[in-house]
Amino acid sequence: MLRERLTATLKTSMKEKNQVAVSTLRLILTAVKDRDIAARSKGVDDGISDADILQVLQTMVRQRHDSIEMYKQGNRPELAAREAEEITVIEGFMPRQLGDAEIEVAIASVIEDTGASSIKDMGKAMGALRERFAGQMDFGKASAMLKAKLSG
Repeated sequence: MLRERLTATLKTSMKEKNQVAVSTLRLILTAVKDRDIAARSKGVDDGISDADILQVLQTMVRQRHDSIEMYKQGNRPELAAREAEEITVIEGFMPRQLGDAEIEVAIASVIEDTGASSIKDMGKAMGALRERFAGQMDFGKASAMLKAKLSG
């Protein structure tokens, strides 16, 4: 399970005195714990699933990419480099990311399987994408590609 892998890696990183990994893993585990607490109010007592943890990781990577852009604009390369190091740590727990061509194939498959034919079917198709490819693609990009396909 992903949660145990995160905890074990944190312990190893602490022993190795890898400060970037330790701080990044603590941030990840805190975000996961926050989601666990939120899920309890919805009746999920045993913590969020690995798919939900992957969503947390994707969000964290996206936030860091945004931060890198801001730091580059602000002429703060040392902070941008730190964010890039954190991305490397986070991506170590994620499955391989699909490229644009692979996302196109996945979208075509989902459209065929769900019978999506118009923009009204966007939610159903995105739900299927998220279920099948959790943590494997940028769903913001996939959403734009799906919308373009369903629009015409």
